[in-house]
Amino acid sequence: MRIVLVGPPGAGKGTQAAFLAKNLAIPHISTGDLFRANISQQTELGKLAKSYMDKGELVPDEVTIAMAKDRMEQPDAENGFLLDGFPRNVSQAEALDEMLSTEGMKLDAVLDLEVPEDEVVRRIAGRRICRNDSAHVFHVSYKAPKQEGVCDVCGGELYQRDDDSEETVRTRLEVYHTQTEPIIDYYRSQNLVVTIPALGKVEEVTARAMGALAREAA
Repeated sequence: MRIVLVGPPGAGKGTQAAFLAKNLAIPHISTGDLFRANISQQTELGKLAKSYMDKGELVPDEVTIAMAKDRMEQPDAENGFLLDGFPRNVSQAEALDEMLSTEGMKLDAVLDLEVPEDEVVRRIAGRRICRNDSAHVFHVSYKAPKQEGVCDVCGGELYQRDDDSEETVRTRLEVYHTQTEPIIDYYRSQNLVVTIPALGKVEEVTARAMGALAREAA
């Protein structure tokens, strides 16, 4: 299957993408991973992307599209893929359609993870990270440390990242509504959108998504 995963920040896209890709035996293609891989391997696209990032500028769509195209042409993506973070706007969605059409392919579904805005803010703004090890992540509501402000694992100080503040989260949501959400209507006109309520346990959301995909494929 060829799937696009969309949803606001904090919807659990990365977590769901990993589970779904494993269950469907297709690669999870994340734009974040693409950028990191191209930059670390110093590919031409990576160097180009880094030149914009170093100046604090947004990487142009054509660079992102070229990275995604290169990755989707790898042998492991021959029988499908799950795109996470791409396309990010309507122009990227149009480019993806054109890219697939050239190869005689098309998308099978666009999974829209639906989470209420207040829940998104609660999820992200409640995160606390250990200063000693960023892999130690807690949450004031869902995974509170035994002692407030102290990491259960190593005793390090827990802090809130600047981009996890409520103000920043609401700004990120506004960017999502303005830039990315329009692709849902774009794909809805092609009858590709499947909306999945993303509240509840991770495995419950995965089961909903797998059930919806099975119905789409039937």
